[in-house]
Amino acid sequence: MTVLASALDTGGADYTAHRAALLDKLTALDAEHAKALAGGGEKYTARHRARGKLLARERIELLLDPDTPFLELSPLAAWGSDYPVGASIVTGIGVVEGVECLITANDPTVRGGASNPWTLKKVLRANEIACANRLPVISLVESGGADLPSQKEIFIPGGALFRDLTRLSAAGIPTIAVVFGNSTAGGAYVPGMSDHTVMIEERSKVFLGGPPLVKMATGEESDDESLGGARMHARVSGLADHYAVDEADALRQARRIVARLNHRKAHPDPGPAQPPKYDAEELLGIVPGDLRTPFDPREVIARIVDGSDFDEFKAAYGPSLVTGWASLHGYPVGILANAQGVLFSAESQKAAQFIQLANQRDIPLLFLHNTTGYMVGKEYEQGGIIKHGAMMINAVANSKVPHLSVLLGASYGAGHYGMCGRAYDPRFLFAWPSAKSAVMGPQQLAGVLSIVARASAQAKGQPYDEEADAGLRAMVEQQIESESLPMFLSGRLYDDGVIDPRDTRTVLGLCLSAIHTAPVEGARGGFGVFRM
Repeated sequence: MTVLASALDTGGADYTAHRAALLDKLTALDAEHAKALAGGGEKYTARHRARGKLLARERIELLLDPDTPFLELSPLAAWGSDYPVGASIVTGIGVVEGVECLITANDPTVRGGASNPWTLKKVLRANEIACANRLPVISLVESGGADLPSQKEIFIPGGALFRDLTRLSAAGIPTIAVVFGNSTAGGAYVPGMSDHTVMIEERSKVFLGGPPLVKMATGEESDDESLGGARMHARVSGLADHYAVDEADALRQARRIVARLNHRKAHPDPGPAQPPKYDAEELLGIVPGDLRTPFDPREVIARIVDGSDFDEFKAAYGPSLVTGWASLHGYPVGILANAQGVLFSAESQKAAQFIQLANQRDIPLLFLHNTTGYMVGKEYEQGGIIKHGAMMINAVANSKVPHLSVLLGASYGAGHYGMCGRAYDPRFLFAWPSAKSAVMGPQQLAGVLSIVARASAQAKGQPYDEEADAGLRAMVEQQIESESLPMFLSGRLYDDGVIDPRDTRTVLGLCLSAIHTAPVEGARGGFGVFRM
């Protein structure tokens, strides 16, 4: 039998404590998500509504097929920065006329929808996802262009936004812009470079320079409508392909455009799948609050894969890394999950072989992180941990099948790389609120700095200040702890979102469906030199 048996004691004290700790973290996460949902706050939301306009997420809801999910991406972008949480734009994947699309929507309640540095990073990440998965892009535009005080951080890299639109179009990936208000300066190029553009009567304003700028630059007197209104662009300039009478009509027309795209998935949907044998609610009590305490990742796997059915690969070899085959919402996946945290030589070699097998079979890979990194020490160095770790990283870096990563617990050091961290281009990467990621654990990092400082003082023949050392260690530990938390990392777009563990199966299912819009093909050779 390959159906996983669960040993989770849901009535035990450990489970209860783990669950309580994670629920506390989810409460804090909800509070931060609420900031993104609030946009510019009550004052600017009320002003926007008084103009008879819909909010960004309301526009998305009307665009999507009824009763279909929307997978919002990077909702905590800009968290911990000087800019509002959410970065004044909503991005995500949803279904329009049966077609999975990448949707972006400016939030005009936040500084008129102006783009700040985190807006740019968030949109560029959305474009990456659209390109890799061949998802049509629908831009719901209402933006005054760059947030001018931050122009030095936007202007040069901002050109990549327009480059992406043209490259998507060149790759045969449709791009659609629906303009709800101002789309000025650089923002004018979004409708200008999209395949299809919808504008709204007396609402859409698209121009490179508004009347004040035109007056300053040329001395010409003009008004919004003659300079860049929807009627002018529909009848005179030809920039508007479709002319709508209001927002609802514009969204209806956008849906009709998608319906006529003839855009098809490379792989058909697999149909209904058997749910796991165990309750997703139980995922809350698996990961310990103290990540130094190991847990069995099979308990997680049993609650996210179809029928809790998992064929383990090399179960007795390299036991601190669990590898095996399963299906998730009907899609085949190969899973790599850290068991005891540390990666040894055997685990590294096992991972490299497993990744090659997945590429031979065109099967996407799912990485479930809980690792402190590769093992250190004289015995392990002499045993070849560097070359074996490099073998695993080589395999991950050159694998061509789509990768999905979920940070469950720790994800430290080169172990983060070997398990397909952000730098290794997973198609999607999410984190649980229990996760932490950094170059190493706070205590270890502070301890290394202390040892180095102590050795330096000794080499110079100077006395060592123990009191200052204790203060330094405490300060460094606090800094690294705060910088390794999921909200901090998500704010910098090092993941695509921090998710409720109970939603893991649904989120991964939506991602796998999006992934299969594009061809899924593994590497046939093409790996670097494996050091044996």
